[in-house]
Amino acid sequence: MTDRLPETENWVRMSGVSRRAALGGGAAAFGYALAAQPVSAAATRTPAEGLEEGMIRFPAAGGFQMNAYRAKPKGVKNPPVILVVQEIFGLHEWIRDVTRRFAALGYYAIAPDMYQRQGDPTTAPDVQTLVKTIVSQVPDAQVMADLDAAAAFAGKDGGDAKRLGVTGFCWGGRITWLYAAHNPGLKAGVAWYGRLLGQPNELQPKHPIDVVADLKAPVLGLYGELDKGIPLADVEKMNAALKAAGSKSHIRVFPGADHGFLADYRPSFHEASAKAAWADATQWFKRFL
Repeated sequence: MTDRLPETENWVRMSGVSRRAALGGGAAAFGYALAAQPVSAAATRTPAEGLEEGMIRFPAAGGFQMNAYRAKPKGVKNPPVILVVQEIFGLHEWIRDVTRRFAALGYYAIAPDMYQRQGDPTTAPDVQTLVKTIVSQVPDAQVMADLDAAAAFAGKDGGDAKRLGVTGFCWGGRITWLYAAHNPGLKAGVAWYGRLLGQPNELQPKHPIDVVADLKAPVLGLYGELDKGIPLADVEKMNAALKAAGSKSHIRVFPGADHGFLADYRPSFHEASAKAAWADATQWFKRFL
């Protein structure tokens, strides 16, 4: 484990939550991870009207029953499927809200609890503890298999898994790139400010820069200019690698935006960039799904 702990500081910087905020956020806002405190009163609450939504379970590898939040439009036959991959804080209220946002656009959206085997991230008191005890313990191979299982379930639960997309945030942004290199049936991905480079280890042997040549679906990266955890030099290196590989994938950088700029429940939210990036993301999925 010690070889992975230095990543903690990087995850703290990337979380968009200061140490002081993470440690002193006070009582948890309903449905949000403790480590994500304080939560803005202006956080969006997407209504569930017209949707079939809620927590479900689906079978994963080895007969494991995996928790997930699923939302799909009522009365729509075979909608395209979007896998929603949580940010570092886990499957909390903001990820559920984003899942409803996609469902409201006509997609079958499902957000698996990717940390379920390792623990409950919503109870971790701060980002450092969360990374050390849960996040660093999650193998990439496990995540790929669980996303495959979620896609298979969606295809049997009313979604059209032949029109499959994936999107993820922060921790899930990195996973989005990796999944696009893993699943040949994927049609498109949107990666929100996910780490691009890093030191390999036993559980996370590759990073997005290492799988550029293996991407099986076009990925749109949405990143912030002011992100200290993902410097522009990393973005430029990734974009150069994508171009050299002749990939349809590319990264757009939003001026004035920091890490977590779409997360309207925390201080990192950057409204102008969030609106523009969301429009880009939805157009990307319309194009390829």
